[in-house]
Formats: sequence, structure tokens, C-alpha cells
Amino acid sequence: MADKFDLVVIGAGPGGYEAAIEGVQKGMKVALVENRELGGTCLNRGCIPTKTIIHTAELYHELQSGPSIGLTVREPAVDMEMVQKRKDEVLEQLRKGIASLMKTNKISVYYGTGTILDREHVKVAAAEDTSEGKTEGKSEGKTEGKSEEQPGGQKQDQVVLETSHILIATGSVPACPPIPGSSLPGVVTSDGLLDKKDMFEHLIIIGGGVIGMEFASVYSSLGHGVTVIEALDRILPTMDKEIAQNLKMIMKKRNVDIHTGAKVEEILQTEDGKGLICRYTEKDKPCEARADGILIATGRRAYTGGLITDESSREVKDMAMERGRIITDEKYETSVPGIYAIGDVTGGIQLAHAATAQGRNAVAHMAGEDMVIRTDIIPSCVYTNPEIGCVGISADEAKARGMEAVTKKYIMSANGKSILSQQERGFIKVVADSGSHRILGAQMMCARATDMISQFAVAMANGLTLEDMAKVIFPHPTFSEGILEAVR
Repeated sequence: MADKFDLVVIGAGPGGYEAAIEGVQKGMKVALVENRELGGTCLNRGCIPTKTIIHTAELYHELQSGPSIGLTVREPAVDMEMVQKRKDEVLEQLRKGIASLMKTNKISVYYGTGTILDREHVKVAAAEDTSEGKTEGKSEGKTEGKSEEQPGGQKQDQVVLETSHILIATGSVPACPPIPGSSLPGVVTSDGLLDKKDMFEHLIIIGGGVIGMEFASVYSSLGHGVTVIEALDRILPTMDKEIAQNLKMIMKKRNVDIHTGAKVEEILQTEDGKGLICRYTEKDKPCEARADGILIATGRRAYTGGLITDESSREVKDMAMERGRIITDEKYETSVPGIYAIGDVTGGIQLAHAATAQGRNAVAHMAGEDMVIRTDIIPSCVYTNPEIGCVGISADEAKARGMEAVTKKYIMSANGKSILSQQERGFIKVVADSGSHRILGAQMMCARATDMISQFAVAMANGLTLEDMAKVIFPHPTFSEGILEAVR
């Protein structure tokens, strides 16, 4: 006999576990299925471990300029084993926090691979590997850290859950293009690089997007050589051009070698077998770069492993998909009624906070309520040094859409907090409708940009104008003063 629930969530990343909590708050009985660790990619292999290491790299970088502010440190060094230990401690603490939330909200957690059998049934089969050390395919239920036996008093390798609604939140995995030699030792994805106990002396990064440039910032801040090879005509190709140009200049000052409009052809081992050669074409000219490590950071793809199998009904097998991602409507419902999907598995913007918002909206729709979160206004952040925060549209995007817009810009080199803390060159740009002055977007490249960009998101969600934002008094000295100067 199947365990019965109102909602079964497959995937315990930010989108999944937050949706599970939302379901409980709306009176639902909820189960959460996860085949690895609680927290998903963001907590275990993405946002949190990356930013933990970035924090160390930024502190080390600041120490290098210590003498100019009267701070002397003798021979600072980075112990990567300790960095990894600290990273693991952070992850464990946050995982325990999520487990506690599940227990408090009486959400039954099943460790294993979730397979959708039909609209109302999900099978959870034992996963081959569970880093959490929990028993696969069993409900963790109300007992934190322990696996409960299923009805009947016997441990099972699989269990079937009966439910009124299913929410798919299985996330994504690194996408690796078919580059000859990409399986050679020393060639890694972000997952592998995050687990590495030491550092490559020189790192070649294939891909100049967010993941690639964050790792370039880490390695360069720690004094290691970096070469970035990007196929498009600029790094961070989805962001404002000035941001890309500014970051490129800063990275070059830190001896990061950046090649854009460059196509990688193959990866080879060096003659002595101790290094790697990346051959690429730039401006129709054959080139090569040498290093002891190569990071493939060419994006991520939707993960649907084990979700639909031969056991699934014909209706589920025919679920609308495109290039491996699940297609949904504006209510996050798939082509199969009662089955929803959110986050990276649906394509689009691949951000943890976007998945969380989508999950909450999807659960609201299941409960017959209005979806109140504005998922058309999603801030994007890049944790380079300086940080980057963007929301809404840029001036170029406004022009491409035929919109009349004005742009206000403030250079942060005039900001007192930026000067006293020795920040790199930065700026704040605001895009507003030329007639109403309503905020359409903002691009920030400065210290604490990722913390401050939400002010513009709030302004956009509430239809505020430049004049509305200029009414506010900002404290001095702060980085946020730059926002006031920009809107004025």
C-alpha cells in the first residue's frame, strides 16, 4: 500500500525544499525525495561552496595590499586543505539546518531516486550513493538523521508514494561539450574543482560566463595563473557590455589572460605527460595554451536522470520536453495535469532564488491561490571582485526593444567607502523610462553589489521612479550612497 501525500517534491535543492515548506504552510501533507544531499546543487556543489572559497580568496587578496594601509603580515599563505575543511563545515551546518526545517515542518524525506509512475504515484528507489549517510528509499520523517522503516516493519529497497500533486525540482548538472581530450586527467568541471584539495599552478578555463569568471577571480586572487577561453565575443555575454569590458580590464591587471571569439578544438597531454595543452582557434589563427589543469565551465543542463523510465505511464513518457528540459506553462504545470516543474530542470535562468520563487508560486497555484511573487524581476549576481549585480534590462536591451529610456550612471571612485576600503574601479547604472522615469533596470559593479541590487528589484516591483528613490536618505559613508547619487 502506497504512502499518501498531498504533494511529493522530487529534488531537495532551494526550489524543492522551500516548496515543500510552502506546501506544509498551506495545509498539505508533503514528502520530499532526494537522491543525494539535502540542499541540492546550490548548497553542495554550487553557490555556497564557491562563495566560501571566494571569501578566503578575497581576504588573501586584501592582505597583499596590507602595507599600503599600515597592515603588515609575514608571508601569508593559503592552506587548501583547511579551506576545504572549512567549506565542508559550512555545508554540513547548512544541511543540518535544512534537516531541522524538514523535521519542524513534519515533512517526510525519502533518500533515493524518484521516478514518476503516473499522475498520482512516485516510486523512490535506492540510490547507489548517498553522501548524507542516510538509508536510501526510507522516510526520514520526524526523526532527524535516522531512517524509518516503511509500513509493515520491514526495510525496503523501494517505496511508492501516492499523491495529489507532483513537483519536479531536480536541477541541473555541468554541461560538457564534446571536446576531444576532455576526459583526460586534470580536466574537471566545477564539481571536481570544488572538491580539489590543492590548486593547479595554472588553470585554463573554457567558458567566460558566470562560473568561469568566478573561478578566474578565485585563482587570480590567490596568485595562480589563469587563461580564459570564451567562444563568444566577450566574457559574461548575457550581461551589460560595460560590465564585461570593465571586468576584463580588472582581470588583465591581475594577469588573467582572456581570449574571446575563440573556439576550443582539442585537449592534449604534454610530451612529458605532466601537463595539458588546449588548442583553440582565435580569429582564424591556430593557438594553444598550456597548464596543469583545465576547467570546463560551459554552462549547465537540465537533470532528469531516473525521473521517467519504462515503468512510467504513456502520459508521463509523453510529457512535453525540449532539448532535455521540461516544458511548463505560466503556472509551472507540465503537459501532464497535476505534475509541475520548476528551476534549472525547466531551462531559463538558472539561479537558486529563481527556483525558490517559482516553487512557492507553483504551490500557491496547487492550493488555488494567486501567485504573488514577481518572477519577471530576478536579480542576477556574479561573485567576482568587484561584485556584479543586475536586474531588469540594460540600456542596449531597451534600445533593441524600441523603448525610450534614460540612463543614469555614477562612478564609484567618488564614493568615500570605496576609496577608504581600496576598491577596484566600479559603477552603478540605472535605466529608466524616459517619460515616466519608472525604473526599468540597473547594473552594478562594485563592492557589495550583490547585497544592494535588491533595492532596484523592489523599486521595479512597486513601479517606483528615479524621483521616488531619490527621496530616501542613505547613510554615510556607505557603498549604498552610490545608489542615491545614481538616481539623482
